[in-house]
Amino acid sequence: MSEATLADAPLIDARGLHTYYGASHILHGVDFTIRRGESVGLMGRNGMGKSTLLKTMLGLVRARSGSVRVNGRDVTSAAPHRIARTGIAYVPEGRGIFPNLSVRENLLMAARAGTDGRRDWTLERVLKTFPRLAERMTHGGAELSGGEQQMLTIGRALLTNPDLLILDEATEGLAPLIAREIMRILGTVKASGIATVIVDKNFQAVNAITDRNVILVKGEVVYSGPADELRARPEVHLRYLGV
Repeated sequence: MSEATLADAPLIDARGLHTYYGASHILHGVDFTIRRGESVGLMGRNGMGKSTLLKTMLGLVRARSGSVRVNGRDVTSAAPHRIARTGIAYVPEGRGIFPNLSVRENLLMAARAGTDGRRDWTLERVLKTFPRLAERMTHGGAELSGGEQQMLTIGRALLTNPDLLILDEATEGLAPLIAREIMRILGTVKASGIATVIVDKNFQAVNAITDRNVILVKGEVVYSGPADELRARPEVHLRYLGV
């Protein structure tokens, strides 16, 4: 594939993914694509395969069949750290910060240039975006509140200067005020040109900032369309996301 073709390729292009946990068939032929600068909401009730899809695309779980391409290159069998080096940052459910390291250490350990040498996201820019972190630079990760820990893990991801930021359960367990602040920050990240994949139970908040949404039900894509279309079709929301 030529360099010009690679430049036009989707950031992630997953096709026909079938993923199992033991004998349990979780993903059933899932296709998922995201392009540069695009923001996609990955939606569905609990246990529908959202986290498994993310982990499969990132090499943390192996697909039984199907393929994953990043920037046009096949990474289906690549190690997770190699996929991360292609410009993808991952904020996992549970956050994954280092509790025994300070806020400063958590941030600086991840800092690096992007795949094209960009250093748009510096420590100073992250601290301006997350002023709470600037006040807690010497605190250990374990001393932070849940909202501050989420800010820390997003800030750490941004310091890798990614092309794509993936967030699994972006506001899980956070107070409503902090959850709204996280969503506001994700809007800022989107405006900076970084593509995002957002998983969160607050479907309305996700839909307010995404360009497109994908809904999974029992490991299959049942809906994929523009955010404004989903807003105009409450019956889709009620059928697949309502409780």
